[in-house]
Amino acid sequence: MTDGFLALLAFTPILIIFVLMVGFRWPATRAMPVSFIITTILVFFVWGMPWPWIAGATINGLVIAVKILLIVFGALAVLFTLRESGAIAVINRGFVSISPDKRVQAIIVAWLFGSFIEGAAGFGTPAALAAPLLLSLGFPALAAVMVALIANSTAVSFGAVGTPTLIGVGTSLNLPEINQAVAESGMTFDAFIHQVGTYTAILHLIPGILVPLIMIGMLTRFFGEKRSLREGLKIWPYAIFAGLCFVVPYTLVARFLGPEFPAILGGLTGMLILIPATRAGFLVPKEKWDFPDRSQWKSSWMGAIESDPKAAPANISLTKAWLPYALIGALLIITRLRNLPVSRWLQQVKIEWDGLFGTTITTEIDPLYNPGVFPFMLIAIVAIPLFGMTKKQVKIAWSESFQRIRGPAIALFFAVPMVRLMMQSGNNPDELLSMPLAMAQYVAEKTGSVWPLISPFVGSLGTFMAGSNAVSNMLFSLFQYAVADEMGISRTIAMSLQNMGGGVGNMIGVHNIIAACATVGLAGSEGELLKKNIIPVVIMGLLGGIVGSILIYSGIWQLF
Repeated sequence: MTDGFLALLAFTPILIIFVLMVGFRWPATRAMPVSFIITTILVFFVWGMPWPWIAGATINGLVIAVKILLIVFGALAVLFTLRESGAIAVINRGFVSISPDKRVQAIIVAWLFGSFIEGAAGFGTPAALAAPLLLSLGFPALAAVMVALIANSTAVSFGAVGTPTLIGVGTSLNLPEINQAVAESGMTFDAFIHQVGTYTAILHLIPGILVPLIMIGMLTRFFGEKRSLREGLKIWPYAIFAGLCFVVPYTLVARFLGPEFPAILGGLTGMLILIPATRAGFLVPKEKWDFPDRSQWKSSWMGAIESDPKAAPANISLTKAWLPYALIGALLIITRLRNLPVSRWLQQVKIEWDGLFGTTITTEIDPLYNPGVFPFMLIAIVAIPLFGMTKKQVKIAWSESFQRIRGPAIALFFAVPMVRLMMQSGNNPDELLSMPLAMAQYVAEKTGSVWPLISPFVGSLGTFMAGSNAVSNMLFSLFQYAVADEMGISRTIAMSLQNMGGGVGNMIGVHNIIAACATVGLAGSEGELLKKNIIPVVIMGLLGGIVGSILIYSGIWQLF
């Protein structure tokens, strides 16, 4: 069997996902089970992987999927609890009074508030929350979704308390041979993942500064009365300042605190800087911009849901409404700082399975250290008496959290075991390379030194297919690592390019587009949004690839 044919077979499960989800428009709940079955057939009949290894890899994948689902459920429980209590309506009201300029509103709500929500919740919640908020501020439904999706990009690599980096990259590369290579370089595996997070933020730096300007340029070009890009570019000093307000603390936090906090603290710090500056008129254009009269809107701009924001309760102040998110941020920092004992206390409660089915595969779950349980579920419970919620409100919030998690659960229970099977396929009697390594070896031979320019788009492809940067990292992390290893370039930068590209690809993730459209009553506009959002994906991916190439080939940074 030739290397090229083996690489093609290895790529088949990913190709199947692409064909089913893009070509046939299947949801992940149908595409992922099919791809899992095909992967199982390939690893058994082509790779000759023994059944104990197949069973062990599958169980390991299911445990990792449970970890992710706990985070998703906890984040949704907080979000829907605040929504039903009226706290979200109070937060929304606070945004309305800042500026009448729709460009400014888009930047504050979609870019900074959305990034903060991404850091706390992730998994499509920022666009699903920001889009209806923008709709309530008078945005056309299509414009609201486009802006919310573009803004939800830079923060994504550290979304849901660092899940794409810590679980997406971390669990995918936590293999004996990689641990050995990292140790030989003089680092621990945790330090390696921390370094990947740091350089992910650095790769996001330049594109991230430009995101608000790109977003506003597209807003005025496609939805302004004059269809003018220039109207968006007029706000460039404010837009660049807004970009810096987020990416500077975001990068510093990634470097000094770790992958859990960049999006949360970057978004929060950005709001604390930009909102008072906006109220003071700093860099805010004197000429206000708004959409044309509603009578001039195209029918494709409008959704089935009218702008009818829920009334904000009089008994909840803005400070009180923000208190749950403030507590979440504080508890996350306390439980993740390595020089404090709290993380060790929480990690003492651990369920471990060693040597699954007689293999060397091990898996574990530490429920109290999972942010979905502590602090998300804890704060969702604390918010009930804090806001004086009724039993009916609590039931609605938690019931919807369970309902929203069903789809992701089905997809993840097949997607993650599929990825683990691909990663463990190297355990075979014929000593064939594992599926990611087979692809990597072939790709490295064919692309040469231009690979860093291509690398971010691999990450974007994964997020486009799976709707999740975390899943994209699970699919492609070992592949990207192996390509870098084969080419003799920095594996740290290669993983950072994958992680960065996955974040950028979030704005074209099929599931994210569908979910965000649903929140504003749009139907049938997914293709149009996808076509528009490809533009910023290409711009940001190329910028990240160029910076990555400089880091790799300049010789200044000698990184693992």
